[in-house]
Amino acid sequence: MGERRTALRSCQLCEAMCGLAIRLDGDRVVAVRGDEADPFSRGFVCAKGVALTQAHHDPDRLRTPVRRTAGGRFEPLAWSEALALAGERLLAVRAAHGADALALYMGNPTVHNHGAVLLRAGLQKAIGTRNCFSASSQDTAPRFATSYWLYGSSLAIPVPDIDRTHHFLCVGANPLVSNGSLMTAPDLRSRLRALRARGGRIVVVDPRRTETAEAADEWVPIRPGTDAALLLAMVQVLARDGRVDAARVERIADGWPRIAAAIEPFTPERAAAWTGVPAEVIRRLAREFADAASGVAYSRVGVCNTRHGTLATWATDLLNLAAGRLGEVGGSMFPSPAIDIAALTPLLGDGWSRWKSRVRGLPETFGDLPAAALAEELETPGAGQVRAFVCYAGNPVLSVPNGRRVARALAALEFMVAIDPYINETTRHAHLILPPSSTLAEEHVDLFFANVAVRDTIRLSPAAVARADGARADWQILLEIAERLGGGPVGIGVLDAAWRAGRRLGLRWHPTFVADALLRLGRHGDRFLPGSRGLSMSKLRAQPHGVDLGALEPGVARRVLHRGGRVRAAPEPVLRELPRLAAAMAAPRPELVLIGRREARSCNSWLHNLPALVSGKPRCVLQVHPQDAARAGVASGASAMLDSRIHRGPVLVEVTERITPGVVCLPHGFGHSEAAPWQNVAGAQPGVSANDWTDDSDVEGLVGQSVLNGVTVRLSALGGPALTPAAPSSFSAPPA
Repeated sequence: MGERRTALRSCQLCEAMCGLAIRLDGDRVVAVRGDEADPFSRGFVCAKGVALTQAHHDPDRLRTPVRRTAGGRFEPLAWSEALALAGERLLAVRAAHGADALALYMGNPTVHNHGAVLLRAGLQKAIGTRNCFSASSQDTAPRFATSYWLYGSSLAIPVPDIDRTHHFLCVGANPLVSNGSLMTAPDLRSRLRALRARGGRIVVVDPRRTETAEAADEWVPIRPGTDAALLLAMVQVLARDGRVDAARVERIADGWPRIAAAIEPFTPERAAAWTGVPAEVIRRLAREFADAASGVAYSRVGVCNTRHGTLATWATDLLNLAAGRLGEVGGSMFPSPAIDIAALTPLLGDGWSRWKSRVRGLPETFGDLPAAALAEELETPGAGQVRAFVCYAGNPVLSVPNGRRVARALAALEFMVAIDPYINETTRHAHLILPPSSTLAEEHVDLFFANVAVRDTIRLSPAAVARADGARADWQILLEIAERLGGGPVGIGVLDAAWRAGRRLGLRWHPTFVADALLRLGRHGDRFLPGSRGLSMSKLRAQPHGVDLGALEPGVARRVLHRGGRVRAAPEPVLRELPRLAAAMAAPRPELVLIGRREARSCNSWLHNLPALVSGKPRCVLQVHPQDAARAGVASGASAMLDSRIHRGPVLVEVTERITPGVVCLPHGFGHSEAAPWQNVAGAQPGVSANDWTDDSDVEGLVGQSVLNGVTVRLSALGGPALTPAAPSSFSAPPA
């Protein structure tokens, strides 16, 4: 038996940053519970946090590099040989075909790892390619672009002051399951109960009666993809009622007169015909929102990944601005994180449409091209065709539209290296897999999610267990690849050169050292002054439960990077897109569309190999309204045939009134049959990948975001006729 002890750290499996108390016997995790002394999560923990035990001990998790053989098997490889092979093959492809022949994909776990966050820019610069992709174009690019245009930084993201608001308007989000999503808030259920206890009101607008809608005062069903029209109509109601304080808006933002004129076509009546929400309900929602003692409008993934996701995201911020909620207590507020990564974005590279994809001309957002372009960039011959691929912590075969096409394209690559602890649906195509050490063996400080948290806190999580002999942390692997490609940790020439000079003197880069400098120079830091009461990593080590920095502070200008500190509320790309939205409102609607949903025991595709999180009845089922089920001749518990333009396949059906007529709903991240030889638990689970049906030719109009909600489909009994394929949509990006 080893030494029995308890380690305290932050959970890195989802956005909530819950504090965990991990009971250990030597290096074996015995149990996980919530840290009751954590000032933010206060002892809350969900099933994912408890399952950290199984994640750490999972026998299917890779512990050493592996190389794919000619027969498709994987054989172990020494770290020195594996890293040398990665560098040699990537350099060879770049030398033969140019830098754009390499591509980089960074998955969702990137933002759960402070080393990966800090190395992102350096790795991209070292590879030298414009073919960078990430999970953000599946769910966040509209938010990044909106923040860049309005506030001057893609990471200047206003969040709901959920702990003090009196009216929570939740559009296309399910925070009871996500624990926020760009609203980091552990134990949302208790927070929403407290909201109602102080006399507040919760309104959920969603095509599905979600878990959050079940806890709300009102559920407003809406047709998928029409949220922008609803929100703009609400703003118009406030303007026509004289409820917009134009003088206040003018103090903090430019462009209100242009906006007021541009949204004239979006009347409640026109919005009602498209959204399915009656005009009188739209007017009431707007007036109740404006009349509440405090209030906040919040929209997320269900809004982002539609055909008008960027307009809807902008309209959410516009509603908060028009109603006097932006920057106000109980409204849409900006955190003051101890490590302010939003302020660093101009140095690390921030913007929109600075370059475009080779084949279709889709725009870059915050350094990444839309992942919907990935397959065509791998397949299409010519200068700049992607021939080598670096995939960090991602599974695009399950998370990118037309995943089967992505899989075929990956299988044809000259070389692929994956940094991942599992052989999954994507990494099985890699020639080389480099597995990072267990997250419990590394220090961690939350950088990204503190930037979007509903309360300002910070916590340094020390390593809970010793790193296994020979194991490498994520950041060590990423930095080694960057170095072998001629780069460094920062991506800024003079700084990387200084770092290389320091290496010759025996200095070593470490993400926590960098985070310490950023912390000490930040708003709450000690500024390296002796005797200062400000923060440093050494002081955080003495506060194992974390440090509470207080409630969100009012104000807008301090978070706006534009000259003068004023919000640029009327960005030209958005105004140019409004007529397209108006035209779309007059177009015919499909009879049936597919949307996605979150599952409380899932985190995209990467926790399905843990028995505790997949036990019970199957969760990968297609939710269908009784009217649509009767029309298609399908029943609960039976399989049916689902068709889209690009795919036809069987699904398991659940008939329920929790979904609105004309909409079917399938969760994201399932479909692990291809990984069954290497993931015994996930491979044995029933389920299909929703992204087999989503169309990579159909993208959002401003940022090229994947359209994952509102996919035209047909449902029929097994053996029924196929859906007649529609022509692919065309993308025409507005001028940068």
